[in-house]
Amino acid sequence: MKPITVLVGAACALFASAATAQDRMPVRDARQLMLAALDSPDGEAHGFLVGEVADAISQRFNATTPIYIDVSTEMRYAQRGCSRLNVRFWQDGVQLPNYGAGGVQAPRRQTIDFGINYCRDGQPPRSLS
Repeated sequence: MKPITVLVGAACALFASAATAQDRMPVRDARQLMLAALDSPDGEAHGFLVGEVADAISQRFNATTPIYIDVSTEMRYAQRGCSRLNVRFWQDGVQLPNYGAGGVQAPRRQTIDFGINYCRDGQPPRSLS
């Protein structure tokens, strides 16, 4: 591979990474992003986890990248301020134990998704229509 190709590729990766970090807000829990997604015209909110919980998770899995959180609206309900949300946590460089071989797997992206019916008051909607 030519040096200029490597340099351009690295610059693009750095720019994309910086843009991603600027568009995301730091949060101590996903609730802030869930509320932001409920209020957002496009039904989305993006952030990254900070604080003791984030540090403990990253330390446990020897990861050095942020724990990103993406919240998207799957469905808006008739009850004002209520939606079906998908909440995704993801982190690159996670090292999971490889119990079968007794070692540690190579670092990789780990993603966890969950869906939740959620309203601005923190309660589930009264109706799913």
